[in-house]
Amino acid sequence: MSADKKGLAVLLMAVATVLAGLDAVIVRSLAGQVHPLMIGFFRAVFGLIAVLPWMVLRVDLRASPYRGMHVLRAGLKLASLVALFVAYAHAPLADATALNFTMPIFLTLGAWIFLREPVLAGRVLAVLVGFAGIAIIIRPGASGFDPWLLFALAGAVLTAAIQLILRRMAQRDTTDRLVAWNLLSMVPLGLLAALPVWVTPTPDQIALLALQGVLGAVNMTLITRAFAMADASFLAPLDFLRLPVVAILAYLFFGEIALASTWIGGAVIFASVLLVAGNGRWRQSRSRGHDD
Repeated sequence: MSADKKGLAVLLMAVATVLAGLDAVIVRSLAGQVHPLMIGFFRAVFGLIAVLPWMVLRVDLRASPYRGMHVLRAGLKLASLVALFVAYAHAPLADATALNFTMPIFLTLGAWIFLREPVLAGRVLAVLVGFAGIAIIIRPGASGFDPWLLFALAGAVLTAAIQLILRRMAQRDTTDRLVAWNLLSMVPLGLLAALPVWVTPTPDQIALLALQGVLGAVNMTLITRAFAMADASFLAPLDFLRLPVVAILAYLFFGEIALASTWIGGAVIFASVLLVAGNGRWRQSRSRGHDD
């Protein structure tokens, strides 16, 4: 890995974190005006429009060995986005962002339960540390408990389920087709979900929804390119830059000040995710050593 590529990958990840923060700001700006189900639909529509030229030129959709699995994954993706949008609309943005980082913790639990992966002591510790971080932010039973934050957790759980499905699908399908089928499937599913609450957005709202869709597509592209240039173990921790970025934007746009519990809980969750990643790398290196 050259230093230039590594530096460019870091830059792409940094830009992606800013775009993700702006995404959260747009959702909060639309709160109370556009239903989260409609935001999910328009996110899928404008995201699809943004990548449609690439899909037409590069992706052979008919070659995919899956059909129903694409629809299932798209449905889970839509549900995870809507859950996160609900959290962004009603809960402190920094808290919702910090809880969204718990996805690797739930992914580890899902791998134990559904894929029968071995339960390693280091990962058990990481999961326990992660739940401690969740408790610090949510403060269950305390007067400051915010039930809207449970939607951020639900979004993380659903995203973990998507990753488990992708592990199976990626064995027989290409990344390009997986991305393309996901976007194509989300549009009709999003429309069906949005019809019962449909209220035609104003031109200003359409402009914000279009911007959000484009930001989402660009964000996905930047992250994909970054991970193609550098190791995932090096780049993954950079995703936590989203927390200070979102905290700054939440203060600038809405006057929200992140509590000490947000930073402490976020740091604990960050440590747990690093433990999960570290144990994964140790297991892989040990496996290679046995193979040798």
